[in-house]
Amino acid sequence: MDRLDAMSLFVATVEAGSLSAAARRAGMPLATVSRRLSELEKHLKTRLLNRSTRRLSLTDAGQSYLAACRRILDDVGEAERAAAGEYLNPTGELVITAPVVFGRLHVLPVVTDFLAAYPEVDIRLTLSDRLTQLVEEHIDLALRIGELPVSAMVAMRVGSIRRIVCANPAYLAGRGVPARPQDLAGHDCVTSEGLASPATWNFGAGKSEIVVPVRSRLQVNTAEAAIDAAMAGLGLTRVLSYQADASVRAGALQVVLEPFEPPPWPVSLVHAGQGRLPVKLRAFLDFAAPRLKERLARLL
Repeated sequence: MDRLDAMSLFVATVEAGSLSAAARRAGMPLATVSRRLSELEKHLKTRLLNRSTRRLSLTDAGQSYLAACRRILDDVGEAERAAAGEYLNPTGELVITAPVVFGRLHVLPVVTDFLAAYPEVDIRLTLSDRLTQLVEEHIDLALRIGELPVSAMVAMRVGSIRRIVCANPAYLAGRGVPARPQDLAGHDCVTSEGLASPATWNFGAGKSEIVVPVRSRLQVNTAEAAIDAAMAGLGLTRVLSYQADASVRAGALQVVLEPFEPPPWPVSLVHAGQGRLPVKLRAFLDFAAPRLKERLARLL
């Protein structure tokens, strides 16, 4: 039994959540995964998992062994990266994640320029609005929008994003431009999931925060759909500034209630920051941070 392979399979099984999911990810038969885990338990003379094909749970011994396996595999990976020269020259694969729209509009162009400047580095860019777990999912760097929770992660702030209210100028010409948040009572609104409630919108901050009811004529599940509906004249919508930037610059949308906007959300580059950073990651941070700051400054 190759113990490192067995450890890797054990960790992958726990992270996958079931034997069948682990088998699919590993590209091996379910029976093989089950047999190898049984061999590992026999070698250790203890049960690690309470398992079935659909669900598994860790025993107490499994919990402590999982933590040890992760430390050992991380140390082996660190040694291999050092031997391969990742701490001498920018080389190897860099795994980055970012929100879908911001990633496509602003991270991807930076990544493209970086790859041209560093031919020995490959990048796997995952665009997702799901909050990813960097260590568990083996991600080197994440771009995050919003306040960050207290954690051991290292964050580098690269700018801010406003939460804006906007509408088609023709709609505003016919219905009037709201001068204060309370004026929204006389307007139709388009709401999208995640950013604002379909029933109320908040403005300002702290003691001066104002929460007003809105009439949600249309609820959609993406900011892009909300922007399209607002451009079609359906009403006011609230989105992040970068999402509507092109439409605002083209004159298809007009921003209103700017003096009442809540504080901008920070935009940060986040990484685990454990031990010495690989040169490829340090090179990308040095390359990307000033370029993203410049891009975000144009959105304020």
